[in-house]
Amino acid sequence: MKSEDIIYTQIIQAHQEWIAALDRVRDPIFMHDKDFKILRCNQAYQQSANLPYEEIIGRPYFDIFPKTGKPLPNCIHMMEMPDENGTEEEVEVAHMIFRSRAYSMQDGDGNYLYSVHILEDITKSRQIDAALHESEEKFRTITASAQDAILMMDDEGTITYWNKAAVSIFGYTEEEALGKSLHGLLTPERFLAAHYKGFEHFKKTGEGPAIGKTLELAANRKDGVEIPIELSLSVVMREGRRYAIGIIRDITERKKNERLLEEERDFSNRLVETAPIIILILDTQGKIVRFNHYMEELSGYRLDEVQGQDWFDTFLPEIEREKTKTLFLNGINDIQTRGNITIILTREGEERPIEWYDKTLKNTQGDIIGLLSIGLDITERIVSQELLRESESKFRSLVESTSDWIWEVDTNGAYTYVSPRVKSLLGYEPDELLGKSAFDLMPPDEAKRLSDEFIKLIESRAAVVALENTNMCKDGTLKILETSSMPFFNAKGEFSGYRGIDRDITERKQYEISLNRANRALKTLSAGNMALVKAKNEGELLQSVTDVIVEHAGYNLAVVVYAEENPQKSIIPVAMSGAKVDHQNWAEEITWDETPNGQLPVSDAIRSGTTHVCRNIACAIGLKLWKEKALSEGFVSNIALPLTDTDRTFGALCIYSSEENAFDEEEIRLLEELANDLAYGIMNLRTQAEREQHATLLRQSLEQSIQTIAATVEARDPYTAGHQRRVAELATAIARKMELDEETIQGIHFAAIIHDVGKIHVPSEILAKPGHLSDIEFMLIKIHPQAGYDILKEVTFPWPIADIILQHHEKMDGSGYPQGLKGEEILLEAKIICVADVVEAMSSHRPYRASLGIEPSLAEIKRGRGSWYDTAVVDACLKLFEEKEFEFSTAH
Repeated sequence: MKSEDIIYTQIIQAHQEWIAALDRVRDPIFMHDKDFKILRCNQAYQQSANLPYEEIIGRPYFDIFPKTGKPLPNCIHMMEMPDENGTEEEVEVAHMIFRSRAYSMQDGDGNYLYSVHILEDITKSRQIDAALHESEEKFRTITASAQDAILMMDDEGTITYWNKAAVSIFGYTEEEALGKSLHGLLTPERFLAAHYKGFEHFKKTGEGPAIGKTLELAANRKDGVEIPIELSLSVVMREGRRYAIGIIRDITERKKNERLLEEERDFSNRLVETAPIIILILDTQGKIVRFNHYMEELSGYRLDEVQGQDWFDTFLPEIEREKTKTLFLNGINDIQTRGNITIILTREGEERPIEWYDKTLKNTQGDIIGLLSIGLDITERIVSQELLRESESKFRSLVESTSDWIWEVDTNGAYTYVSPRVKSLLGYEPDELLGKSAFDLMPPDEAKRLSDEFIKLIESRAAVVALENTNMCKDGTLKILETSSMPFFNAKGEFSGYRGIDRDITERKQYEISLNRANRALKTLSAGNMALVKAKNEGELLQSVTDVIVEHAGYNLAVVVYAEENPQKSIIPVAMSGAKVDHQNWAEEITWDETPNGQLPVSDAIRSGTTHVCRNIACAIGLKLWKEKALSEGFVSNIALPLTDTDRTFGALCIYSSEENAFDEEEIRLLEELANDLAYGIMNLRTQAEREQHATLLRQSLEQSIQTIAATVEARDPYTAGHQRRVAELATAIARKMELDEETIQGIHFAAIIHDVGKIHVPSEILAKPGHLSDIEFMLIKIHPQAGYDILKEVTFPWPIADIILQHHEKMDGSGYPQGLKGEEILLEAKIICVADVVEAMSSHRPYRASLGIEPSLAEIKRGRGSWYDTAVVDACLKLFEEKEFEFSTAH
């Protein structure tokens, strides 16, 4: 064979092997020329196109598969700009997604030959990606909305996920939690060692006592409160690392409920064991499972003696067994039985009649597991029934003769029995009410209110106790009845209606209303007297009393008016509480004169000096505008109480109520006492005000006299002119800074103004001497405190003025003069004036030196603080200047 033939044969063989190889590839592969016509394709492509090979070759691929109607973009790109790595794009065909990879082939000169396309089926991959994305979205949605905390911890113990519920439960925000140690953040200190030990095991093995289980633990909240939690842990692998996902539930409420349930269970067990009834549990075969202590005492058998035995054979007489077994089968088949009576035999052979109430017992799956029976020993009841039958005729005669009305109604509320007493109570014959209901006898509003209540009673089978209701008698008058009743049942245990009794309480209610009104007035009187005691001025007193009348007693409006002694005899409102009534339109028209505009209760009260009551304003004779305004505000009744001093009636207290026929005799008596107390209080405050005004005038006169004395002293010493006044200013300011009472401050003020009055006895040439004083001259100066004391010691002041002047040069350590007093021996007022005297003197001009200024003055008292000068006084003085709360009124 020639070499060309061999080469050709090898080429043919290679081509066939290449085609066979391509046919083994599951992804569609095809080749096309520059006109996009298919040159070759593998079997996967033919299957995708669903056409035989010969119908595919030579046709444009976009008409065969995938049917895009035009060349793929990456195909064109590769033809125009060849790339040895090829290009790819995704192509969606029907419900499938392919990744199209295109490769362009050129000859040695770079001329385009053909293109190869490989269509990789990535449908499942994309579905997996979509499912994964959807799963992640669901995870985030679920965790975001979950009520339980969901968190993730990596293999270093660091929190990597923290949902909203975790924020709510533990109080840490996501930013505060992420990146923190889970154990360090949440684990109580006493459990830390155990948690860290378990975590080390988890890091090594991926296992731990909490993995795959639900545990109850304790955890700390951000606020330091420890709470019980329920933890479920699972492990996932992500990127070669272990992560623990925890679901945490705050079980604080559940633990609380468990405690309550345990307490309830204990209570139930105690109740079962102590209840004076039989509590019996039988299994589905009628075997004894349990009965309580009461049954043991009643029967004489202990539970452990008969447990597991047949109930019917053990405790029932033979004649009772078959009938009782039938009842048992009804109960065990979920047919509720109640009120059945059977005889049981005690150990001693005694027969005891028992009334049974049965209930089927089921497990949590709803399967019947036994029967619960409650038994009542009715031995005494049966005896009582005989006695009851004997007394029934006696009872009926009692019903017929009682002063109360006894009745019976059916489930619709219609009377089925009415005792004869209804005739004297409401005027009806008993037969007239049969078939009617109680609501037919009531005013419409009352019937509507109580019919709604009756519907609730029927539903709940509740008893009625002392229900007050208004009824219309046959003659149209109204009576208030008190109703009590109980539901009753027929022999089958079916609800049959109510039996009750009605009692006439009309007189009692009227008495209660009178008593309530009296109590209201008494409370008003008491609170009003307290206001009288506390009031500091007339305006405050009037407002306090009207406030008390409205706020404490519940009246609608209270007004105090004064009667003017002018030609119009005007009535002026001076205090008011309660409803905001506009007096502007009509109040200025009323008068207490005997005129048409003076025909009001308040006018009559002022003219006569006696109380006037209007129990129905609508029917009153008087000023029309007043009536209209009062009625529009909802006022129904009114009382006017005169305010009188020893000579005349000077005003009135007016009270308005929304109740008709308010103000009975006892209420009026108490309100008159309040009005008298109010009048006395007004006059007492006026007298007190006059006294205070007189005292103020006397004090002003005293101050003027003291100022005159001070001026006399300063007239002899022009260099110290104003010194005493300025000392008084500073001393008063110090006293106020020390929070002394005003009376003491006033005494300090007066004493400081004349503290140097004794200098009258010092020769004026010494006082005005420009140079330093000799020892003898200074000795003369030092006598001025004693001289001042001698001048004023016989004058009676409200304060110890003479003693303060005597001591104002004494020092805390006893180095002062004239007596050498120490510490607490010196009056506080003198200590204050002493400091003020030093500061003022050093900061003022003197004949022998210029002013030293405030700073050296303050330095001086600082230096002598505690030794010469009182500590508290010095501190108060320094604060005044440091806080700029004081400066002398004139330049020094």
